[in-house]
This record gives sequence, structure tokens and C-alpha cells, in this order.
Amino acid sequence: MEKTHTAHNGTTATPGAQRRVLVVEDDQTIQEAIATRLRAEGFLVQTALDGPAAVEVAEAWQPDLLILDIMLPGFDGLEVCRRVQAHRPVPVLMLTARDDETDMLVGLGVGADDYMTKPFSMRELAARVHVLLRRVERAALAAATPRNGTLRLGELEIDHAQRRVRVRGEDVHLTPTEFDLLVCLANTPRAVLSREQLLAEVWDWADASGTRTVDSHIKALRRKIGAERIRTVHGVGYALETPTP
Repeated sequence: MEKTHTAHNGTTATPGAQRRVLVVEDDQTIQEAIATRLRAEGFLVQTALDGPAAVEVAEAWQPDLLILDIMLPGFDGLEVCRRVQAHRPVPVLMLTARDDETDMLVGLGVGADDYMTKPFSMRELAARVHVLLRRVERAALAAATPRNGTLRLGELEIDHAQRRVRVRGEDVHLTPTEFDLLVCLANTPRAVLSREQLLAEVWDWADASGTRTVDSHIKALRRKIGAERIRTVHGVGYALETPTP
């Protein structure tokens, strides 16, 4: 049987500062378009066309960010995400051909930080990559200078120093994006934050183009901490509910 992919090295390697992005996409036209745009933005890029190759390249090359299509030969992008995250946490931007919220929620559940639905503009994709990497830098800085103490809101506990969350004393695994979103809501409990405010605070986006991203992350967060803890204010945004005194 014909082997379906290999990895390809980026051609703009400069020692030191450049960020590494692994693009995993089985449509070679889309793959090449993404790689070309990211190289033009100054990134080092490698590519893979199927699941096994993606895991192999990720382990060997240690990328700073993974762009990952859900539908892949070998095994799918969700399995790639699980395997890569188990070995070494890395921010993941998931690509899906279907505007299906189930795909999005499952992707977020296995560790993806964001998703885009095809077709998408290369300009927006490049912007999302820059934002994700800035968020990683902010999280690293926060880890180096952590806030002290644990915030307790009823049965919900948020440990800022260790970036851990517990519900009724049990650890809840959150992705970095989910943790940052929860902290943002918890900073002003019961106050309603608009989708645009959450995009600016958590994703560092200056426009409202990603409001569906907020909604999907809220749904994923509700599944993990309890739907009753996050209130929807229709047409406005979300609030973190706390026990009444």
C-alpha cells in the first residue's frame, strides 16, 4: 500500500528566535497555502499529510504550535491531538471541513485551543496563530510570577499558582484556554461579560469575528465544571454564578 506522507522542512530557517509551526493537512493545496503564508509571516514550518506522520514529526521537531485538520488518513486529528498532548503540551489550532459544533466540542475536549471552519482566509489563520502564541507567552509569564492563593467560589476552587481547578475537591482538567476563560469570569463573579470582552481578555482579539469560538469554549467549560455555574445572558454574554451568601 502506498505510504501517504512525509514531513517537509521549512525553507526559511534562522537560528534562534523563530517559532515552529507544524501544519497537518491531507489536502496538499491547502497545506501548501498555509505553509507559504506562515513562512511569509516569519515562522519555521514543517508539514505532514497524515496522523502517524504528524505524531512522529511533533515528537522529533518539538513545534511551538500545531495546526491540525480533523479528517486525516491513518488516524484522525483528534487522535493526533491526544497523542501529542500526552507527550508534550502544545497549543493546537484545529481545522474542520464541517460547521459541526460536535466536532468543535470534541476537539476542544481533547486539548485543542481554538478551531477554524473551512473555508477560511489565510489572513485570519495567521492572525489566530499569532494570538495563540502570544497567549502561550502570557501564560508562561504568569507561571513565572504566579498569583498567590486559591480562589474559592462555593464548590469551585481555582488555584492560580498551579493553574489547577477543583470541583467538590476533585481535579478538573482544563486546557490553557479554558483555564484563562474561567479565571476571566471568576475575576468578577456574577458580573456579565460580553463575548467581545472575553475575546479581548482571553484571546487578545480586537474584533468580534470569533464570538462563536467563545460560545464553543463556554460549552466545553460547562461540561467540565457544571452547566449551572455559567449563566448565559442572551444577546450579551456570560457570567460565572456563585453561591448566594
